[in-house]
Amino acid sequence: MNIAFFLLPKQEVVWLTMDATLRQTLERMEHHRYTAVPILDNEGHYAGTLTEGDLLWYMKNNPQVTFEQTNKIKLSEVQMRLANRSVLIDANMEDLVSLAKVQNFVPVIDDMNRFIGIVRRSDIIDYCEAIIVKAIEAKKEMAAG
Repeated sequence: MNIAFFLLPKQEVVWLTMDATLRQTLERMEHHRYTAVPILDNEGHYAGTLTEGDLLWYMKNNPQVTFEQTNKIKLSEVQMRLANRSVLIDANMEDLVSLAKVQNFVPVIDDMNRFIGIVRRSDIIDYCEAIIVKAIEAKKEMAAG
């Protein structure tokens, strides 16, 4: 199965750049109710995934930073603790399933490492569920026939 079928394109994905401020990030994540967002560099390459945990650890380790100051702090100052892996657009479903076990979404890149979108874990689970349901139905038909 071609993963392009499951791709949520970049223009429909909430993503940020390393130049975004901590406040912009917090507000965007809160507005969309996301716990993680892809981060891109200035050339549009996938740079990593920022999580709520990364933001919490930053605030814990920098107690002098108040919420009012978050508009002065760039994401480039926040350490991303998880190394969420991306896949090329020609990856197979097995690659996606393996990554979806530990990632909320799988970033998809082109052959020049440019971010082109994501595949959501929920879409991968739906795909696997459909395969299981078909297999069960086929087994029932064989037993009945």
